[in-house]
Amino acid sequence: MQSMNTTPNADRIQIGIFGKTNTGKSSLINALTGQKVSVVSEQEGTTTDPVFKSMEYDSLGPVLFMDSPGSCDTTELSGERAEQTKRILRRADIAVILAADAQDLEREKEQARWFEDRKVPVIFVQSRADELDEVLPGCIRVSVKTGEGLSQLKETLIRLGRQIPVNTVLGKMIKEKDSVLLVMPQDASAPKGRLILPQVQVMRELLDRHCVITSVAPEELEQALLLLSRLPDLVITDSQVFHQVDGIIKGRCRLTSFSILMAAAKGDLSAFLEGADAMMQLRDGAKVLIAETCTHAPKEEDIGRVKLPNLIRKKLGIAIETTVSAGLDFPKDLSGYDLVLQCGGCMNNRRQILSRIEDAKKAGVPITNYGIAIAKLNGITDRVALPEN
Repeated sequence: MQSMNTTPNADRIQIGIFGKTNTGKSSLINALTGQKVSVVSEQEGTTTDPVFKSMEYDSLGPVLFMDSPGSCDTTELSGERAEQTKRILRRADIAVILAADAQDLEREKEQARWFEDRKVPVIFVQSRADELDEVLPGCIRVSVKTGEGLSQLKETLIRLGRQIPVNTVLGKMIKEKDSVLLVMPQDASAPKGRLILPQVQVMRELLDRHCVITSVAPEELEQALLLLSRLPDLVITDSQVFHQVDGIIKGRCRLTSFSILMAAAKGDLSAFLEGADAMMQLRDGAKVLIAETCTHAPKEEDIGRVKLPNLIRKKLGIAIETTVSAGLDFPKDLSGYDLVLQCGGCMNNRRQILSRIEDAKKAGVPITNYGIAIAKLNGITDRVALPEN
C-alpha cells in the first residue's frame, strides 16, 4: 500500500540511464545516487531487469532513477533485455545516454531521435573518461572512479528537471476556500480500509489549497446536499456513478470525475475527447484495447474490463471484442484495434501516457480515457467540467 507520506513514483521526475551493455550505466547510477543501487560487474549483461531507485535528489525534489538493462549484448537474454529497455524509454522524463567511444555515440544518436521526437531532453555522457583519451563532442565526460564530470552531470539534471512542467490534478478548476464535495462509491472494486490513489491525490491538493471538503458515498449524496448551507463549488465523483450523481445534482453545480482529472494531469485531454467522439462511431465487431497501467486481480464488476465494455455494447447496440494490457505492457502494433480505452493512469507518469497517445496517433487508432468515455456514453459530456492547467 502506498504510504501517505511518500511521493508516488508516478509523480516523480523519472530519469532513465540508457546505453549498450557494459558501458557503465550501473556504476553511473550508483555514483549519482550515492548508493549501491545496481550490481556492477565486468561481465556483459549483469543488469537483466530494470532497476529503480526513488529518492529526494538535491534541490530537484522527488525523482526516480531507472537503470535500463541495456542493448546490443550477445547473451541469450538479449531479446528480453531489449524489451525491458523499451518499457523504460516510454517513462523517461530525462534520458541520460552513455557512449564509450565514437561508434557508440553514432549509434546512440539514432536512439536519441525517439526522445527528441517526443520532446524528452537528452544528456549524452562519455563514460569511463579516465580510461579513454578520445573526447566525444556534445558529451559530458564522466568517470565514476575519479569523479570527473559528476558535478556537471548533476547540475544538468537539476536544470532540466526544473524545466519539466508540473501539471496539478485540479488545475484551475478550484480556488482557495472553495467547497468541494467528493462522491466516492465503496463497492467491491474499492480497496478495503483505504482510498484509491486518485482520491488521495485530489484530497491532498484540496487541503493544500485550503478548500472545504465533504466526502460521501453515492447513497448519502442527497442527504449531504440538504445538510450543506450552500451548493458546493465542485462535485468530484467516480466515473462509474456519473449518471447517478448527475441525476441528483441536475446541473446545479459543476461535476467532474477523478478519472477525468487524471486524464488531464497525465495525458492529452483533447486527444481523449476526440477519441470519445470516435468511440461513438464504432461498428459491430470492433476490437477494443483496454489499457491498464497497474496490475490487479480483476473483479466481477471491474470498471475497465467489464462495466465499460458492457456500457459500449448497450449504448451502441454492437458487439465488441476486448483485449487487456496491464502494467507496463502495451502492444507494439496497434493497427489491429479500432479503439484504445486508457485507464486514469494514476500509477504512471505523464510521459508514459503521452507515449501511448503518440503511438495511437501514429497507428491512426483513436484513444480515450475511462472517465471521458463513460461521460460520452451517458450523454453528459456537455455537463461535465473539464480541468484546465
